Amino acid sequence: MGLMKPSRLNTNAPDATCPMHAPKDHPKVPKEKIGVLLANLGTPDNTDYWSMRRYLSEFLSDKRVIDYPWWKWQPILQGIVLTFRPSKSGAAYKSIWNNEADESPLMTITKEQVTAIKAALEPEYGDRIMVDFCMRYGNPSTKSKVEKLVSEGCTKILFFPLYPQYAGATTATANDQFFRALMEENWQPASRTVAPYFDDPAYIEALATSVERAYAASERKPDILICSYHGLPERYLKEGGDPYHCQCQKTTRLLKERLGWDDTQIMTTFQSKFGPEEWLQPYTVEEVARQAEKGNKSIAVCAPAFSADCIETLEEINEEIKESFEHAGGEAFHYIPCLNADSLHIEALVGQIRKNLAGWV
Repeated sequence: MGLMKPSRLNTNAPDATCPMHAPKDHPKVPKEKIGVLLANLGTPDNTDYWSMRRYLSEFLSDKRVIDYPWWKWQPILQGIVLTFRPSKSGAAYKSIWNNEADESPLMTITKEQVTAIKAALEPEYGDRIMVDFCMRYGNPSTKSKVEKLVSEGCTKILFFPLYPQYAGATTATANDQFFRALMEENWQPASRTVAPYFDDPAYIEALATSVERAYAASERKPDILICSYHGLPERYLKEGGDPYHCQCQKTTRLLKERLGWDDTQIMTTFQSKFGPEEWLQPYTVEEVARQAEKGNKSIAVCAPAFSADCIETLEEINEEIKESFEHAGGEAFHYIPCLNADSLHIEALVGQIRKNLAGWV
């Protein structure tokens, strides 16, 4: 008896996974697509006490954000922090709220980014790609958007945390939530996550262009540019090996080199300190005061770690940090907005998406 010759696999043969050839009683199978799911930090649904409390409880209960033992931290959080902080945070959000759309600026800007990214990808990929967004905390949740993409036929999902620099408290917890959502899917889509893009030339170019544009529009040229990044406890770097601090420093260095500046014209600082322990330094709120006291009366501040303007930029930088600078004798404070839906930023994000879709389309 002779050996049978191997036959080529007929990938076009009818089968139940193909909607065109499924039996009449088979559940409807949507056309296969690839999902691109952008993820940002999150936003409360409103500025009232209970909306803020729900949002802050979810955020501050995340072990990636605050890693104190549960038994120690939760009584403090639920009994003290969430009694007083929601009202204070609600007032801060109210000062920047998009009243016309009844949503936070982060929500508005993220929607604009998604619209722009869809428009950029559509000529190349048509309807094969679905672009959507989720929030790590609050709504729309990661779980709800994964369910939606799967139900609409996405057999592959590219998950894109919108954080240029990696940190356990940002990129990792976003990925955690994405993986938890996948655990609840019976038919899991193939998945990829986008790596940090802190040194991506297109991202650096977008940053540099935004700085050049702001400097050109300034009536008084800033003496120094403060690159203010969201802070983390120093312990996360020293004990856990978190690369965030190094990646922030490299972003600033690459921005400096692209602008053709020297070390006296730009520096890295960290903001948003929370709790009693030491965080990454220098603290932005203190450094801007030092700059004013040493004679730099005109400064500019940008926030390279934020892909979209939010409470930490519009309220903390442009109000609290600005006040610290002026109280110390500063005269001209220039806040340079985040990259948001700027065309060069969208090009950089689309470039990351294209690179990570390689082999899928």
